[in-house]
Amino acid sequence: MPRLLVFQHVAHEILGTLDPLLRDAGFRIKYVNFERHPDAEPNLEGYDGLIVLGGPMNVDEVESYPNLKTEVDLIKLAIEKEMPVLGVCLGSQLLAKALGAKVTTNSEKEIGWYDVSPTGEGLEDSLLSNFMQTEKIFQWHGDTFDLPKGAKLLASSPLCKNQAFRYGDKVYGFQFHLEVDKPMIERWLRVPENKKEIEDLKGKIDPEQIKADTPEHISRLNDLSNLVFSDFLELFGYNKKRQTLPSR
Repeated sequence: MPRLLVFQHVAHEILGTLDPLLRDAGFRIKYVNFERHPDAEPNLEGYDGLIVLGGPMNVDEVESYPNLKTEVDLIKLAIEKEMPVLGVCLGSQLLAKALGAKVTTNSEKEIGWYDVSPTGEGLEDSLLSNFMQTEKIFQWHGDTFDLPKGAKLLASSPLCKNQAFRYGDKVYGFQFHLEVDKPMIERWLRVPENKKEIEDLKGKIDPEQIKADTPEHISRLNDLSNLVFSDFLELFGYNKKRQTLPSR
């Protein structure tokens, strides 16, 4: 039975649609909740892979969040061990930092539904091969990362060039959120810190528009997440019958 370590930073950022796929495939999941235990020092021993979830902090806020250094060190070790690694949003930024790339403030915050397009490398990648030329993907971030040396850029958006990358064969960073469903998005919009972040943008982001857009795009996103994450599970040696999405 494969064992997976998951780094969590805030209560509302969870595995989402990835969780049932993992459990159905027989994975045992161990969450490390750094919000509750910032001094935790997890060990990779006995685990087969690592997922690093999102959060509102910056990767360099180590004084306020000492776990960030712990995470970067463990991500480096997981890569050395050739374990499958997936970083989502903050997790992708921590992954990029672990690989020696800079993480900086993006030109604009992306909060809501945005166009994301796979690169040529992305269309040939097993995880993103079902992406169409442009997909509406859910986002919530203000920072971005440089592409790590040796990594392949898999997807971009007009406001943020580096949306997804692969390092080697088993390490992926996704700036966007494929793991959300409609209840998760609604919950995120109710979180006080998230509401304040939107309010501080002085009308640039409309939460009501996000709510209105979600029913239109969520079904396609969930279909993509099922395919992408199912293919991620194959990196552990878990095989499934490959699916293909119909053209829209």
